[in-house]
Amino acid sequence: MLRRPLALSLALALSSAPVFAEDLMQTYELARVNDPQLSIAESQRLSTRENAVQARAGLLPQIDGTAGLGRSHVAGETGTSRSRSYRANLSQSVFNWAQISNLRAQRDYSTAADYDLEAAGDELISRTANAYFDVLVALETLAAAEAAEEAFQKQFDYADKRLEVGLAPITDVHEARAQYDGARANTILVRNALQDAYQALAEITGTPVNALRALPEDFRPELPPGGDAESWVQRALETNPSLQAAKYAVQGSEHGVSTARAGHLPTLGLGVTYSNSTGWYSPSPGQVSATDEGSSIGLTLTVPIFSGGETQSRVRQAIASRDIAQDQLEQGRRAIERNTRYAYQALVAGISEVEARRLAQVSAQSAYDASQVGLEVGTRTVIDVLINQQNLFSAKQQYATAKYNYLRNRLLLEQAAGTLDAATVQDVNRLLTQDVTAPAQQQ
Repeated sequence: MLRRPLALSLALALSSAPVFAEDLMQTYELARVNDPQLSIAESQRLSTRENAVQARAGLLPQIDGTAGLGRSHVAGETGTSRSRSYRANLSQSVFNWAQISNLRAQRDYSTAADYDLEAAGDELISRTANAYFDVLVALETLAAAEAAEEAFQKQFDYADKRLEVGLAPITDVHEARAQYDGARANTILVRNALQDAYQALAEITGTPVNALRALPEDFRPELPPGGDAESWVQRALETNPSLQAAKYAVQGSEHGVSTARAGHLPTLGLGVTYSNSTGWYSPSPGQVSATDEGSSIGLTLTVPIFSGGETQSRVRQAIASRDIAQDQLEQGRRAIERNTRYAYQALVAGISEVEARRLAQVSAQSAYDASQVGLEVGTRTVIDVLINQQNLFSAKQQYATAKYNYLRNRLLLEQAAGTLDAATVQDVNRLLTQDVTAPAQQQ
């Protein structure tokens, strides 16, 4: 589980050097220090844990004291009386089932908050990685878009020259010009999307990240160790932090029902009191007229008889809250089982998809090159080349998306199973070996 001291130590370490990140692991470390959502989760956990401290306080001795000074004058008399008093009280709960069950409930809620913080840490890894991969996909998409724009411009210039010598119809020029203008507009949109992807990553890390590492061209995905889908589902049902938090929330709500029903039970308390008071009366200043000192100790039994139906209402409310917690637990269990199976199946399918997209890109490149040669020898038209160029652009974009979707699904699978941690980030980070830098206009 994450702890604020760890985040503070990371902050101190990062503050001693220029803030930058050149890979996924360093980007995650920046996010763990600066992400507001994780900070909120840490504060929520600390706030929830204080409820258990407050509940325990009701079972510990309560001590208070009072002191007073008084002066009085009776109309028609010449004298004035003064008084001084102080009193100390100690009370101790001997039996109060409502306080006992409430303490148990708050301890369960505190444990649930620990798991919620762990889940927030896992979610931070997922959010950071997704934002990081979004930038990498946008970079590859921009590179493909710029290459497509350059190719379409060449085709337009080529068609225009052929028109001048009477070797091409005007329709080829119009078609090439339309494709070129569309490619220019698409490059502008893609560049803007890249800028937004960088901003989304900076929103999490708190500082711009421009130097990244991408997957190599010869990347070959593999299934992570851990067994088949059933093994992953079983692991998720046992260790997923959100599911564990929901289980403890149910236990806490069960104690909440006991707390409400304790409103029908008697309570027993021990009380100890010490008091001292002294009075003076004038016109004889300084003359002590009365001094009282005493102490007492006793047990107080309080038996509830009728509260206007409030106790019964609180019981019904607590039962409804418990039913909500149980339904949320069942809903979470089903969702985690489904998400785990989906992530595993997507990971298996993603391995085949990456290879298929890679081959599709190779085929699209070959088709484009062949159409270029065909155009030069007169067996292909400009429109054929334009179509193949568009297909090549789509193939490159889909290949990049497939590669990083594989990494996303791998992280989603481990997040669902409750095994996502910094070691997983490091494993994924080792796959990113190709240095990439933001375009000049992005920096």
